[in-house]
This record gives sequence, structure tokens and C-alpha cells, in this order.
Amino acid sequence: MQLYPARAGETTAILDDFRRIVSALREASRAAEGLLGVSGAQLFVLRTLAQVPALSIGALAARTRTHQSTVSVVVKRLVEAGFVKRTESKLDGRQVELTVTRSGRALLERAPPAVQDRFIQGIDALPRSERRQLAQLLHRLAETIRPDTAAPSMFFEEEPAAQRKQRKRHAR
Repeated sequence: MQLYPARAGETTAILDDFRRIVSALREASRAAEGLLGVSGAQLFVLRTLAQVPALSIGALAARTRTHQSTVSVVVKRLVEAGFVKRTESKLDGRQVELTVTRSGRALLERAPPAVQDRFIQGIDALPRSERRQLAQLLHRLAETIRPDTAAPSMFFEEEPAAQRKQRKRHAR
């Protein structure tokens, strides 16, 4: 017997839609790792970076709609793999510019589309009032599941150890 039978159908539908979204993100990440050796998040960042000649970490974070600390972890891995190059900005020596290397572009030629792009397009296609309402509702739901002040990691990209420690401290 269900305690809230009137809500059960709506809750199931919501959970099913979350499952479909998470499943699509997980499958895309696994496909990228199996085919290319990079995570779905890394592929998404690399594809986003390849759209322009060079970007700063802040500009890349804005384009990927993630926090700077989150995208910098992904960029670090891409730099270590030789797919992205960091150079000092010609305009401001304090700034670092990121560019896709030749091997990064070669990887992108073999890469499937990033599912995150479709996700963002779907959200951006919603009328502004619906996007605002969705953002508010998801935030309330996320707060009940995991109240957290740390920047979330990208989809299926392991968060840095420092973030995990901070989250554990806040959970106590």
C-alpha cells in the first residue's frame, strides 16, 4: 500500500525522466571513454574549447555552464593528455589562454556528439519563465537530497579530493 497514491504517478514520472537523463549522460560518457579514452565531461570541454581560437578558464567555465574550479580540473586532465595547451595571454600576462592542440582536434574528428550539448540546448529552448521555474524547483530538490556549498563536478567526472573532504565536513 502506498502512503500517497495520488503523488505516486507524478513522482514515478519525474524519477523516470531523471533516469533517462542520467542514463543518456552515463552512456555518452562510457562511449567517449571506450572510443577515445576521455570522459564525457572532457569531451564536452574539449568540443566547447574547439569552437573558438582560445579561451580563459573563466570564459570556458561560462560556456560550459560550470564553476571555474570544476572546469579547471577537467582542463588539467586534458592538458596532461596533450589535447589542450596552456599559454600566457598576449593581452594580459596574468591570464592563461587555453587552446586545443593538433591531437585534440584529431580526437574530436573521431568523437561522437557531446550529450551535454543537447541537454543545454533543451534547457535553453524553454521559455525564460519555465527555465526559471525549473531552476528553482531543481534547486529545492537538490537541497533536500544533498545540501552542499561546494561547486558540483561535471557529469561523471570524479570530483577532486579537496572537494570531497569539504563536502564530508559539511555533512557532519
